[in-house]
Amino acid sequence: MIFGLALIGLIPLGCAQIGSPTGGPRDTTAPILVKALPTNYSTNIEPRKIVLSFDEYIELQELSNNLIISPLPKSSPLIQSNLKNISISFKDSLEPNTTYTLAFGNAIKDINEGNVLKDFQYTFSTGNQIDSLTIMGKVILAETGKIDTTLVMMLYKDAVDSSVKTRKPNYITKLKGDGSFIFTNLPNTSFNVYALKDGDGNKYYNSPTEIFGFLGESVTPSIQPKPLSILAYAEKKQEASANSQPNKSDKKDKIKFIKYSTNLINGKQDLLKPFELDLSSSLTLFDKDSLVICDTSWKLVKDVKTELDSSRKKITINKTWIPGERINVLLFKKGFSDSAGLMFFKTDTIKVWVKEKQEYGSLKLTFQGLDMQRKPVLQLMDGITVLRSYPLNQPSFTENLILPGDYEFSVLYDENGNGKWDAGKYEQQKQPEETIAIPQKVNVRADWENERTIIL
Repeated sequence: MIFGLALIGLIPLGCAQIGSPTGGPRDTTAPILVKALPTNYSTNIEPRKIVLSFDEYIELQELSNNLIISPLPKSSPLIQSNLKNISISFKDSLEPNTTYTLAFGNAIKDINEGNVLKDFQYTFSTGNQIDSLTIMGKVILAETGKIDTTLVMMLYKDAVDSSVKTRKPNYITKLKGDGSFIFTNLPNTSFNVYALKDGDGNKYYNSPTEIFGFLGESVTPSIQPKPLSILAYAEKKQEASANSQPNKSDKKDKIKFIKYSTNLINGKQDLLKPFELDLSSSLTLFDKDSLVICDTSWKLVKDVKTELDSSRKKITINKTWIPGERINVLLFKKGFSDSAGLMFFKTDTIKVWVKEKQEYGSLKLTFQGLDMQRKPVLQLMDGITVLRSYPLNQPSFTENLILPGDYEFSVLYDENGNGKWDAGKYEQQKQPEETIAIPQKVNVRADWENERTIIL
């Protein structure tokens, strides 16, 4: 009896619990190429079909956005994935003595966990060697100094200036996140180099509204190439589509008067800007005598210039503003009307209070590497919009009236001195004017001396 009790005591209580297996750690490894037919980096071959085998089940994602074949074949090959294999079947004959590279980008991933095999490449040559030369560089948007990674790079062999408009390139590649690019496995021959925002996907430069860049001289690849610098630009701005305009509706018939808005900020006038009235419709009647500027004692303010712009929907009042001054803008109803005879709702008075100097901050920038021979202009930016421009005649800049906020700055090299950025013209082999973006934002605080050294 005692012996039986002892056996019971030796049975572990945990054995009564039944659990499911954990399945081990999560797979975080990308697929691995285990076999290729023909083998990777083969020479003296002209394969009609290539089969790539991996160590796990794979699938292809967004192949059209990821796969780049260099040089471009006449027709896109048929590419299929099945279980652990990818097959590539060429439809056309390949060029002799040419190195081909299939760059899959992020297209290959395993089925179970979605681990991506990044930047996988398969390379072979129809000749007796693998070409190993390189062209590399960086593309910057000339107008803003910023980067657009949606541009593609294109290489043309045996090209004339019109080739970029009449035929597809021999090689293409995409920009990296920093705007850089690299072409590898190139032969020892000269190329014309272009950048293009290929909106219609035809790989031609066929519209002056497309963002485009050219080097202006042919380049021969090398083992250790000097990085190229290409400025991209749109020769003409994209015009707004008529469909993007707001549709007129019957609601307009219910409007019985002209509405307006001002550019006052919290009811205050900026010392550096004119006073503006934006109107809801174009004026056919604009009587300047019906717009009166008075001080708080209702005396007329002199040295005021009032203008109606070409759209007849914006009234601008220019004067030298005195910090802290208060004025009244009187709008007499009968002096303004549109083509439908609509007027303001009533004769109105707009009270304007001009900002004080202490509501602004001062800014001092000292530049290193500024090329004074190229007529630099400092641009205060809001995204891609230029808020103010300051021509620089020395490698430093001081301004005492900057509204508080976080600002972006850029330096425009205004080569022709016309005070604005000018696009390039490919037909004339004229490069665009260059803008250098200052990467760090500058914080301006009110009633504060803000200083920064900028290295270009």
